[in-house]
Amino acid sequence: MITCSDLRTGMTIEHENNLYSVLEYQHVKSARSGAFVRLKFRNLRSGNVVEMTVDSAQKFKPAHIEKNTMQYLYNSGNFYVFMNNESYEQTEIPADSLTSEAKYLYEGLEVKVITYEEEVLGIELPDKVNLTIVECEPGIKGDTATNATKTAVVQTGHTIQVPLFIENGEQIIVSTIDGKYSGRSR
Repeated sequence: MITCSDLRTGMTIEHENNLYSVLEYQHVKSARSGAFVRLKFRNLRSGNVVEMTVDSAQKFKPAHIEKNTMQYLYNSGNFYVFMNNESYEQTEIPADSLTSEAKYLYEGLEVKVITYEEEVLGIELPDKVNLTIVECEPGIKGDTATNATKTAVVQTGHTIQVPLFIENGEQIIVSTIDGKYSGRSR
């Protein structure tokens, strides 16, 4: 068991049959009452953020999650299929649980699949991915006085804003954190 004073940002715990990742931790001492702890958690199953105030003596059960590097293979309609590079085992993750991550998935991309006791919780994308432009408007000459951008569609179907000099077929780097253009791929 982990006491409140042992909790740190990034730790995972099991509480009331749910898995939580600690986002924020604040120990508060009050003159009138005893010490208490304000916690901000992310539910790893639903993605919801929960705020909680608990007594500083409360204990939590640690949850040991695993992050295994796997390669994205294909989308079978209702599932995204990933393969473990060491054991060649395939894992299917329901499409509805990867709605925001799906726009960056392409065949061969290596991601970390997050599991807890054989239960797949989701995936962790790399911070930046290389994507190919499949459709964009031609750039307009002379319009470089400002940071002008245009809309482009990448190989995964995701639409992003890119600088005017980017053309069809070019490889670009896209941040998976904010979904923005980060530069040309070398």
